[in-house]
Amino acid sequence: MTAHKTPSTLPTSSAPVPAIPQERVEAARASIGAAFAGALDDLCAFVRIPSVSQRSFDQSHVEASAEWVADKLRGLGMESVEILRVTTADGYEGAPAVVARRPAREGAPTVLLYAHHDVQPPGRDEDWDSQPFEPTLRGERLFGRGAADDKAGVIAHLTALGALDPASPLGVTVFIEGEEEVGSPTFQAFLAAHAEKLRADVIVVADSSNWKVGGPALTTSLRGLVDATVEVRVLEHAVHSGMFGGPVLDAVTVLSRLLATLHDADGSVAVPGLVVGAEPTVDYPEADFRADAGLLPGAQFAGTGSLTGRLWVKPAISVIGMDVTPVEVASNTLIPAARAKLSVRLAPGQDPALAMQALEQHVTSQYSFGAVVTFVPGERGKPFQAPRDAEAMRVARAAFAAAWGTDPVDIGVGGSIPFIADLLESFPQATILVTGVEDPDTRAHGANESLHVGEFEKVCVAELLILQQLAEAGGAR
Repeated sequence: MTAHKTPSTLPTSSAPVPAIPQERVEAARASIGAAFAGALDDLCAFVRIPSVSQRSFDQSHVEASAEWVADKLRGLGMESVEILRVTTADGYEGAPAVVARRPAREGAPTVLLYAHHDVQPPGRDEDWDSQPFEPTLRGERLFGRGAADDKAGVIAHLTALGALDPASPLGVTVFIEGEEEVGSPTFQAFLAAHAEKLRADVIVVADSSNWKVGGPALTTSLRGLVDATVEVRVLEHAVHSGMFGGPVLDAVTVLSRLLATLHDADGSVAVPGLVVGAEPTVDYPEADFRADAGLLPGAQFAGTGSLTGRLWVKPAISVIGMDVTPVEVASNTLIPAARAKLSVRLAPGQDPALAMQALEQHVTSQYSFGAVVTFVPGERGKPFQAPRDAEAMRVARAAFAAAWGTDPVDIGVGGSIPFIADLLESFPQATILVTGVEDPDTRAHGANESLHVGEFEKVCVAELLILQQLAEAGGAR
């Protein structure tokens, strides 16, 4: 098992961290410990529901997943539990989301607990060491699609809520989304339709990662995202490569030359106009990164600066798909057209609209031998930068330190969670805490996705302490 080494210098807040009484910490551990076997059983049952939200899969499983969550929340005595969805102006019907509420007492804050019940497609069964939707415990890790991302996040919320004193004055709203893995296409419409039900002082998003096994983290920055499809066309139709090859370059070659302009000689992004942030004070040891990423021996890093800087505060461009003739059906013809899907991660502070403009300007201005180049913009997601000295953030740091016995690291994440920016726009006065159950060995979205069981228990303890402390301190009001 590979884990990040603890960095020698950690970013910290100058604000004092509220002390959590030791007796409260021990009581929280005991309460979660007593409920934990049941929580694992629930997680296993939950993983067995193949709730892939991609529309090419059977969506009855997503409906069943929502019903399963709603039943669990009813069992916790929430005052109201609803399965809701919205339809966008263009007629797209969203996936089912579960919203449960327990109102705050007069003067007490409200906390919104977010996670998602949908999962990524499992991929090929042969790439897994066990069946993807049959949870399997091997050593300290539970394997299965969604075991970490994000069904463990859902169960962490349910477990902490079940352990919270029913007499607590804290208001709690649980929002379990059903379409996060397909880009949350109706999220903004959902927030607009149900704003009053979701309004909160503190929002806990359980959909990120910890620094390492044994080392907790709060995610304080996320890269944004834009994607686009680029098509290159050089011929009206395919022609014989011997008869016409030479004077004419095939579309795949022209597209490849265009794609090569996206990076400079050292692998840094070469698209003008994209934001680059300040270097982080935490670094990712090179050996750990190589092992965690599965980088082949001899493969070199791209870009410059620290690894965390390249991951967290600099743009990155990847070609995530291509439409070309498959090798097994290739013939001696010049391919007339080819397409590529580009995914661009954006540094905090970047406007996605301006990034899309910069990408289009770069792609369409390159010399492409006169080929017709078509740029089709896709999704946009805003980056996120959290205020590190918010009261709720200090409460969370104290809770994490108590649960793990070591101070948490403030980290950035190279991935994107675009809906967090939507939450901030809808609820600008709320403090958003981005937490998670994953670690460098989780392999979310890939084969053999897994959850470290010991870390999962600490996550539940930390969340219970956060809820207790916010109830006592008055939250982030």
